[in-house]
Amino acid sequence: MKEMLDKLVRKYETKDFIKNDPIKFPHRYKNKNDIEIAAFISSLFAFGKRELFIKKLEYLFSLFDSPYELILNYKKASIDDFIYRFIKSVDLLELLRLLNKLYVIDKSSLEELFYEKKDRFKRVVDYFYSNSNCPDNLGFCFLFAKPENKSALKRINMFLRWMVRDGEVDLGLWKGIKKDELLIPLDTHVARISREFGLLKRKQNDFRAVIELSEKLKEFDEKDPAKYDFALFGLGIERSLKS
Repeated sequence: MKEMLDKLVRKYETKDFIKNDPIKFPHRYKNKNDIEIAAFISSLFAFGKRELFIKKLEYLFSLFDSPYELILNYKKASIDDFIYRFIKSVDLLELLRLLNKLYVIDKSSLEELFYEKKDRFKRVVDYFYSNSNCPDNLGFCFLFAKPENKSALKRINMFLRWMVRDGEVDLGLWKGIKKDELLIPLDTHVARISREFGLLKRKQNDFRAVIELSEKLKEFDEKDPAKYDFALFGLGIERSLKS
């Protein structure tokens, strides 16, 4: 199994992966703040049809020269008509305001927010909810799924993979978080292939399934289990395109 998974990682973890993936947006920037802000926003919007959310992100990042300028000048952003599925302009505006608060008012960063391993996901999500002026509408709640609701937290785990791992695709910008702390970003493709390979027994795609699969993948690489996301996701996508 390890030999096959490692072979699949080598097949899919290539620079060619970047061009059609939302990780292409943070790859455009050199400044640390720009990279992590672009990565965070891109990961939050990575749901639904890829071509549609990529188009929305292209527009959003075209408004200013950099993602950091976007959050500095969020009140001037031309997003009144912005809508993507559940996410409306009010949800996006609140996200940008909260990032402005984190970087400008709190003089902190996403790296600092995510740094501590203990209660990491709850702390991050609580920051955005506790500082939000937005009602608990569907859009804002969908951007920040709560761990206590048993969400798989796929987009946050994907964001962490981007920021922590290095290699052909991932950014490797955050050195303070170890790769063995990462959890697999569980989506339908990863879940389907994992069950087919006997790596995941749990039937629900929830946080318990994420833990089960991540622990199983440590049997093949205890220092970098999240690299197998490329193997499972890549094969899942390839098969779905052929079906």
